[in-house]
Amino acid sequence: MGCSPGDRECGDDEKPAHRVRITRSFELGKYEITQAQWDVVMGANPSEFKGPDRPVEQVSWNDIQDFLRRLNGRNDGYRYRLPTEAEWEYAARAGTTGPYYGDLDAIAWYGRNSGNQTHSVGGKQPNPWGLYDMIGNVWEWCQDWYTNDWYQKSAKSPAVDPRGPANGEYRVMRGGSWYQYLWFLRVSSPFRERPGGRYRHTGFRCLREKADRLQPSNRHR
Repeated sequence: MGCSPGDRECGDDEKPAHRVRITRSFELGKYEITQAQWDVVMGANPSEFKGPDRPVEQVSWNDIQDFLRRLNGRNDGYRYRLPTEAEWEYAARAGTTGPYYGDLDAIAWYGRNSGNQTHSVGGKQPNPWGLYDMIGNVWEWCQDWYTNDWYQKSAKSPAVDPRGPANGEYRVMRGGSWYQYLWFLRVSSPFRERPGGRYRHTGFRCLREKADRLQPSNRHR
């Protein structure tokens, strides 16, 4: 996790690269949550760039918690949540080690090819594990609070199933968006915003776990 080998653009909050271990299985959404999916659960579409198959945006971290509560209220045998920062990076890298998992124009809608707007999910090539738009289109909220040294200090961050600090001012985002350029699109690059903020460049994807595998100590904040 953290700065990719040979990547000279890494910020201090990506250094040093270090190993973490994820022990619990999970499934991550193949696509970012779309406007149609949000509308079915929430009954409204807050997005600026309208289109049922485009990623929902202008949703805050707090809004997403309401979405997840409603989704979990269906009791379909799964528990839905946002990925931790470590889970997100693991899934985005999909076994690759470089700053991007492919050629940017082939895998991402970003500042050079997006036309300054979002696009329907799944329009670019997926990563090696079949996940689309892990880079570009919209930033993706993660579960964790942000600090600039959390994952870099082993005394703070565990090496097994790491999560962010217990509190903070900002929540982590990953993946870059339709208006970003190279630096923010790297798989190791974090961003941060206040959890109440709504932005036209920010959405999310869901992680799910089998509900019967969850123990009280494993539940997320």
